[in-house]
Amino acid sequence: MEESTNPKEDYMINSEPWLQQTDQTLRRKIKYYFMNPCEKFYARGRKPWKLCLQLVKIVIITIQLVSFGLSNQMVVTFKEENLQTFKHLFLKDYVDGSMDTYAVYRQADTYEHINYVIEQYRLLHNTTAGNHEYEKNGTQYTPLEICQVYYRNGTIYPGNETIEIDVHVENDCHIFYPTYPKLYESLPDFEIYFKRMLSVNIKFVLKAINLQTVRHRELPDCYDFSVLITFDNRAHSGRIKIDLDTDVDIKECRDWEVTGAAARNMTLTVLFDCLIIITCITSFSLCLRSVLNGINLQKEYNQYSIMYTQKEPPWSDKMEFVNGWYILIIVSDMLCIIGSILKIEIQTKILTSYDICSIFLGTGTMFVWIGVVRYLGYFRKYNILILTLRAAFPNVIRFIGCAGIIYISYCFCGWIVLGPYHEKFRTLNTVSECLFSLINGDDMFPTFKDMGQKSSLVWVFSRVYLYTFVSLFIYMVLSLFITIITDTYDTIKQQQNGIPTSDLQKFLSECNDLPNSGLYRLEEDRRCFVDCCADPRLWFRNPQEPSVSDA
Repeated sequence: MEESTNPKEDYMINSEPWLQQTDQTLRRKIKYYFMNPCEKFYARGRKPWKLCLQLVKIVIITIQLVSFGLSNQMVVTFKEENLQTFKHLFLKDYVDGSMDTYAVYRQADTYEHINYVIEQYRLLHNTTAGNHEYEKNGTQYTPLEICQVYYRNGTIYPGNETIEIDVHVENDCHIFYPTYPKLYESLPDFEIYFKRMLSVNIKFVLKAINLQTVRHRELPDCYDFSVLITFDNRAHSGRIKIDLDTDVDIKECRDWEVTGAAARNMTLTVLFDCLIIITCITSFSLCLRSVLNGINLQKEYNQYSIMYTQKEPPWSDKMEFVNGWYILIIVSDMLCIIGSILKIEIQTKILTSYDICSIFLGTGTMFVWIGVVRYLGYFRKYNILILTLRAAFPNVIRFIGCAGIIYISYCFCGWIVLGPYHEKFRTLNTVSECLFSLINGDDMFPTFKDMGQKSSLVWVFSRVYLYTFVSLFIYMVLSLFITIITDTYDTIKQQQNGIPTSDLQKFLSECNDLPNSGLYRLEEDRRCFVDCCADPRLWFRNPQEPSVSDA
């Protein structure tokens, strides 16, 4: 009988029982990795600490979010109501909801409105119904500042169609202190160059205290409202738009005393936030360890496939070892940790970044609750929905990428062609919102009806544009999108019926060991396949010989 010249081939033939034992060990390891917490408990007796930790984390993070949301709601309400108050105090004849059309058209009206702002600033103590006060710089109140922004020089004669202008911009500023008896008498020195004027900006700072926090057993907050009133004449159309906006700085009041009710114990609040941080760090560590274990198991399976099947596993099988739920939990833990740190700084009045803290806490809590879907997937009736969404996600992303290019092209075309004739197409943002509404079947008739008919050519183009967009995206794009989901659903049903569709599933289907069989608890002295691949000396070793580690 002719001897083989390949020692590795001889070893593989003569060691078939050992190879089968190694295959079965690897199958059990991979199958155990994909078990749910209950199955892992039956397999090795390990209590589902990670599951319990996630359930506890959901409860405490939700409590933290509700508590912060109620506190943030008071801040938002106070800022919005003060903004409305300032509009009624300093804007002449202001009516709620008229900010888009609030403007002046005559020179005398412009002076009158500016005069009104300054006079109301002087009479603030006698007019306001709130606890507003001027800002102090030492012992003196900070002044109101009025600045005119205009072109340096220019002569404009529309009748002769001639213009000569210097585009350099200058600022002419005047200040008025609230201690002056009649500030408006100084206005004649403030001349507005209407033909060259770009804007007139009136700035001042007012202080207020939010007493709602005291009623809810929180530390009182002091607010600095930087008020900016703008007379916008950049269009030079004869319509000077007036706008009022505020920038808010929140800080702890320097000297405060609350009687009749105990202030909230800040120590308990900070300790509760610290407990959440510790919980999230623990969850982060456990999930990160699971991700690393999955990556190591992927390497073992990859080396096994390369050596004994002579081919590398497909990318889809490799990604099965990277649990997306763990990645989601890791991201949510990071967001909650950062948000909790910001919340502690807000509660202790070190920072007042309510918006940033809200983004981190809100997004983190959203991801935490989305992670609950993972545990619903352990039930067969709910699992098919989750598996369909996960399997369809790559195809959906690719499909949206292709459809998005067509969508953007329609956005640009509608903006440049229909923008001058339709309010919904004035900006790229409004165009995108309008087209997205059309895809969902919303606001369809008003979009067709509101198209201006000043240009017959543009009107005909608008009809062709809208009809083609609706036909393309509703009847074709959405139909194809639903088809992708349906095909994925059929594939998942085949998998649930026991039909393996991937090499990894076929590999695991040969392992019929149940979680409660006791085989997963055994501590047998089996050779690790990764060690064999890492040390070439073990490739051609007889299984009955002592290993390197034994030596």
